[in-house]
Amino acid sequence: MLSVQMYLTFCSFIILSSFAQELRHKPVETKPVRLFTEEDLAKYNGQEDGQPIYMAVKGVVFDVSSGKDFYGKGAAYNALVGKDSTRAVAKMSLEPDDLTSDTSGLTEEQMKALEDIFINVYKAKYPIVGYTSRRILNEDGTPNKNFKPEDQPNFTIKEEF
Repeated sequence: MLSVQMYLTFCSFIILSSFAQELRHKPVETKPVRLFTEEDLAKYNGQEDGQPIYMAVKGVVFDVSSGKDFYGKGAAYNALVGKDSTRAVAKMSLEPDDLTSDTSGLTEEQMKALEDIFINVYKAKYPIVGYTSRRILNEDGTPNKNFKPEDQPNFTIKEEF
């Protein structure tokens, strides 16, 4: 009886070892990250029917087309789309000078509001379609080694090409 038990234990070990080995050597599937220049992003400003509406916050580009009533042509927040509107989101402003990615001079309270809105509104409601070049690249055009895609468990990066 002991030999049957040892045999089953050995078989279990071999099966589990084989499975673990397979998991270790299985390549991780990654999807390409779409990079948007300012010019690319400007094309998705909600002015053309049938065209997606994109907006960036903190360098993350979201497809806000499902909020067309808010972001579409003539809508209240249309000024925010087709660009990185990080500063405007932090300040809850639609002033032209605030429609930028520049966060210099924002108060601690505005930075906290930005993070809260980024996580609880944009990441929660709208799929990520890519990142601005400012987020992925350094000013000299070299890749930003600290770049990490945002975690968005409720969505997958939208494939449109």
